Amino acid sequence: MRSHRSKSSGVGLERSCSEVTADWMRSAGPENGVELLEAWFHGPAYHKHRHDTYAICLTTSGVQAFAYRGTREISTPGQVVVLHPDEIHDGYAGTDAGFGYRQLYVDPALIFEAVQVLRGQVCALPFVRTPVVMNPRLSKAITAAFEGGREPLAMDSLVVQVAEGLLETDPSCTHLPIPRHLDVAALHRARAFLEAEKTRMVGSAELEAVTGLTRYDLARQFRLMCGTSPYRYLLMRRLAYAREQITRRRPLVEVALDAGFADQAHFSRMFKATFGLTPARYRAVVAP
Repeated sequence: MRSHRSKSSGVGLERSCSEVTADWMRSAGPENGVELLEAWFHGPAYHKHRHDTYAICLTTSGVQAFAYRGTREISTPGQVVVLHPDEIHDGYAGTDAGFGYRQLYVDPALIFEAVQVLRGQVCALPFVRTPVVMNPRLSKAITAAFEGGREPLAMDSLVVQVAEGLLETDPSCTHLPIPRHLDVAALHRARAFLEAEKTRMVGSAELEAVTGLTRYDLARQFRLMCGTSPYRYLLMRRLAYAREQITRRRPLVEVALDAGFADQAHFSRMFKATFGLTPARYRAVVAP
């Protein structure tokens, strides 16, 4: 499996649930395109935001509520929430008791590769139209991920389990083949280039030179494999870098400039719009 570093939570493992009574988050990863996040919130958790990964969540306690695709959804213990890349959502406690959850962030490119093998044909990324489901395969995959190891072979098996679970929730995936002309090698070159240049703005002409595709064909193909646009992919890499710097207790203005943003105000707006938390709130929740 290729090593994909697409961090969606940016939280360290330094805290345990027993050590705190307020809202908390902790994560492991990203490793090989998969990140694990465990959290507990007693009120509003996240403002509206979106990820560039699949976000697959098992509610472990309380009532988890969120706005998604124009409706209010709730998830109770044992239910699984599946959020597709680039889908706007928020998150909050459905009752005064708060809620806890375990979540996987999975690189869409890994799901894409696994689905092609499982289906034996080229087809689109699975899209789950009912965000809250009872899916034993996905539930077991999430539980095993948190209780098992993080070795590469374990992550390979996890991606296959998740892909199988997503296919179960989107049977139409068999009938929706993607266009035959998909330059996977060029798309991998684009991803590698964007990850290498994550602390600055990248021009369309640069990506055209790297991939040999026109900017419009690249945008179309990139979304088919990665579930988002090249711009969003680069923005997420810049913000993931910024989160790592925030956890090191660096001044936010320095983090903003190092991540390629014009100023701290612009950085704060983009951070909140992407992760549902301001940089200051994020630092408070994940601090030791």
